[in-house]
Amino acid sequence: MNKIILGIVILLIISCKEKKESEFSLKGKTKIFRNGTSIYLSFQNKIIDSTKIENNAFLFTTKLPSYPLDIVIHTKEISQTKSVWIENKPMVFDATETDFFKYAKIIGSKTEDLRQKLREETKTLSIEESSKKDIEFVKNNPDNIISAELLSFYSTTWGKEKTKELFAGFSEKNKVSVYGKQITKYIELNREPKIGEKFVDFEMKDQNGNLQKISDIKGKTVLLEFWASYCGFCLQENPNLVKTYKDYKSKGFEIFAVSLDADKNDWIEAIKKDSLNWTNVNDLKGNQNEASFIYGINSIPNNFLIAENGKIIAKNLRGDELNNKLKEILK
Repeated sequence: MNKIILGIVILLIISCKEKKESEFSLKGKTKIFRNGTSIYLSFQNKIIDSTKIENNAFLFTTKLPSYPLDIVIHTKEISQTKSVWIENKPMVFDATETDFFKYAKIIGSKTEDLRQKLREETKTLSIEESSKKDIEFVKNNPDNIISAELLSFYSTTWGKEKTKELFAGFSEKNKVSVYGKQITKYIELNREPKIGEKFVDFEMKDQNGNLQKISDIKGKTVLLEFWASYCGFCLQENPNLVKTYKDYKSKGFEIFAVSLDADKNDWIEAIKKDSLNWTNVNDLKGNQNEASFIYGINSIPNNFLIAENGKIIAKNLRGDELNNKLKEILK
């Protein structure tokens, strides 16, 4: 009887140990931070957990709905960042030999090891050659989660047809992954209207929670502007856009700005700080913003100039180019 009880106890200990080892944790070691410094885990611009550094060490035991997942570990001011594929197992983040998160060593994730191998193969290539290498990887690894993440990230760059072609070869597991669902959404929504074509309308909430549409703006030339508060080039351009708006608003010019921010507070703060006193909308889905899928936005800032008749007459006009175009059509 005692032997049976002892056997059950041993089995329970082994079972608990195995369960513990199968749970995600990220034990970090650094060398440059003060005690109490906050660091965060984010997924697609949304913070999912935070912790504090003490004696240059930290620990995450975040529970997520799926693994592997490509997260970003970063400081509050985003001065230190590192993209990491996390798996449902104990992992180590070692930045003791560097002053920067991005050079930290990651131990315990086979997915991250594979991503680093791919980066090594492409780091000396041109943008075009690197893109071809990534496409080749996606095509040859239809069951790998990195392929799904790559295709989700580059879908607007590679275009709808190439995205559909690569997605069709995916395993069912990849198709229903979080990245697969994003690819499906892009394929469903994408229209990429060209110059000379009519704009594609959509409905989205402004900072006050009111639904807005481009078609609500009647009898005016509209600049459809894509931006975000975390985009340095966008913030640099905002003062020029504010001046242009003041100069041409009374002559029939309007701005309809779509933010790719995932954090509502960051978005609203930037609107107030830069005095962006035009229509501002956001679905708070970050780089999964549905309007950006419709228009095929792969970088920001980005814009479309829409004439009074609803036709797109120009794209990506900045500064003097925008002013000269408005001067031409708003006589």
